[in-house]
Amino acid sequence: MVRSPIRFYRDALSGHCHRVELLMTMLALPFEVVDVNIRRGDLLLPDFVALNRFSQVPVIVDEGEVIADSTAIMVYLAKRYGDERWLPGDPLGAARVQRWLSAASGPVAHGVARARMVSLFDAPFNGPEAIVTGHKFLRVLDAELADRTFLAAEHATIADLACYAYVAHAPEEHVALDDYPHVRRWLAAVEALPRFVPMRRSRPKPFAA
Repeated sequence: MVRSPIRFYRDALSGHCHRVELLMTMLALPFEVVDVNIRRGDLLLPDFVALNRFSQVPVIVDEGEVIADSTAIMVYLAKRYGDERWLPGDPLGAARVQRWLSAASGPVAHGVARARMVSLFDAPFNGPEAIVTGHKFLRVLDAELADRTFLAAEHATIADLACYAYVAHAPEEHVALDDYPHVRRWLAAVEALPRFVPMRRSRPKPFAA
């Protein structure tokens, strides 16, 4: 059991942070939130850089141990406090989860997540190019979900939580989900999980010309 609350550094508009919050909530772990404002430049403050030299959220501190990077945090939490439903221990099950964790760090991050960063945080990326990448991934995702409910197993795993937030909020990132019925069904299945908590909605703004 957790002897004291996990300290959770997050920006409420970050999908990377939301995936960690989802897992902690679904594992019924006590945690205290430390809000970090990306737009205000909090990631560059010396106290935060001391926690994560990459200047990125999320970060957790659990019984004195500092863990950064959303994927690393999810693996840590699943291994320490979860069971093999969240992160299978067998080679094939682990590989299936890892495939989607890689997708979350690859085409999701470079597509819908990057479009969100441009829209919300004025990040110096190519917004229209990110939208194209986002739709390319969604076509693959929709095909993968045509004959199953969850990504890597017959039940939800950290793979689903890792990919959920940015896809669910894709319309805020100028990426409509109308053409992806299996994706929408999967989103509903994640949202129906016990202790699900939504990520804060935001208003998209046009990309700069």
